[in-house]
Amino acid sequence: MDKAIYMVGGSKGGVGKSMVTMALIHFLTARGEDVVVVDADTSNPDVMQNYESEIQCEGVNLDDADGWIRLVNLCDENADKTVIVNTAARNNQGVGAYGVTLSGTLDELKRRLVTLWVVNRQRDSLELLQDFLEAIPNSTVHVVKNGYFGADEKFELYNGSKTRKAIEGRGGKSLLFPDMADRVSDDLYSKRLSIRKALADMPIGNRAELKRWLAQVDSVFSAVVSNG
Repeated sequence: MDKAIYMVGGSKGGVGKSMVTMALIHFLTARGEDVVVVDADTSNPDVMQNYESEIQCEGVNLDDADGWIRLVNLCDENADKTVIVNTAARNNQGVGAYGVTLSGTLDELKRRLVTLWVVNRQRDSLELLQDFLEAIPNSTVHVVKNGYFGADEKFELYNGSKTRKAIEGRGGKSLLFPDMADRVSDDLYSKRLSIRKALADMPIGNRAELKRWLAQVDSVFSAVVSNG
């Protein structure tokens, strides 16, 4: 297998997929990776709006068959680049209907699919994850507990679940994603800043918080993301 496809999922709004995607973009590009970003959140494409002036970004609707065909073709056309997919809140329906279009072409693409599934502390996060595992069984799946919703022990529903045992039994990891100060995250979104640009343009205190957060992000991603 050559370059990876990283899919940031969660299939519901407000769990923090966009922030995880932006952190992943920064993590990989800071290490010299060439990336293509696919933003499937066509109604609110925060990631594409923050990054389209810096790296190749494509808006793709993964609710229908055409969108999945386009995603596969983009992966093929950019064989020398890592692909990062930011999925939409409603994405499980599209995954269930058309996900085989991607999963069935991974061998021919010579790519591995790695999913970072972002959860809050609610039960439906786990139920939607079960649906995803059934739809795309050949993805390596890591669960990302968003620290915005509390410390690790607050995720007791996931921590004590059969889902966690299933994920870790398949070689996946359970990760705690660090929380960021609201004033910094608010600036990233409201001013349409990439993390690289924020590190250059934000006031010194904001930059210090961003660097603190990035150090923790690096530790999280280093456990599951490899170059290539």
